[in-house]
Amino acid sequence: MTEQRAIREEMCRWGRSLFERGLTSGSSGNMSARLDDGSLLVTPTNSCLGFLDPEQLARIDLEGQHLSGAPPTKEIPLHRAVYVARPETNAVIHLHSTYATALSCLSDIDPRDAVAPVTPYVVMRVGRVGFIPYTRPGSPDVYPSVLAAAKDYSAILLANHGPVVSGPNLEAAIFAAEELEETAKLMIVLRGLPIRLLTDAQVSELEANRSHLLDRKGRPATEGKDL
Repeated sequence: MTEQRAIREEMCRWGRSLFERGLTSGSSGNMSARLDDGSLLVTPTNSCLGFLDPEQLARIDLEGQHLSGAPPTKEIPLHRAVYVARPETNAVIHLHSTYATALSCLSDIDPRDAVAPVTPYVVMRVGRVGFIPYTRPGSPDVYPSVLAAAKDYSAILLANHGPVVSGPNLEAAIFAAEELEETAKLMIVLRGLPIRLLTDAQVSELEANRSHLLDRKGRPATEGKDL
């Protein structure tokens, strides 16, 4: 099986998993993956992640030019911005998952660190979460905002819209998006209650031991590729 075929099937498998578990609904959400030649596989516009066809996935170049397949998602600008800002990224997931989207609608979250360190897992799998102001879905105006934020964050909340999460491979990006959703749920459930956050020292220890990070081939990120 070729590398491209394997990634096409992996995108469809993960899309169905996200849909069946309620992390995306209807035709919401989109995902992309970088191929070895630098082009991107992207979910088609107005498609349901639960019913993707490997042959219909769009392929575009990093400039956004459509190369083959169905017409790509209108959210191409935000995907491109992440890949440009983070050369180590090989997958980007954008969802409208309930709790992360709810968090993006709150007026008092910290734009420099939108998700508090309430568990070790959000620190290990997601890290700090950025936040950018609202833009119309699909608008090219999102590009500069995501480009600036993605230089510092692998996960970003789009105001009143939802999360964008990147990773060295599809599995890592999916797991991070799921962890962000679960943490957002905890933050909504705990809202108004006294919360015991992890200390700075505890967070630093976790950040120094992020051995879960893998490259596109499932190897530790420090082996065979600088991430």
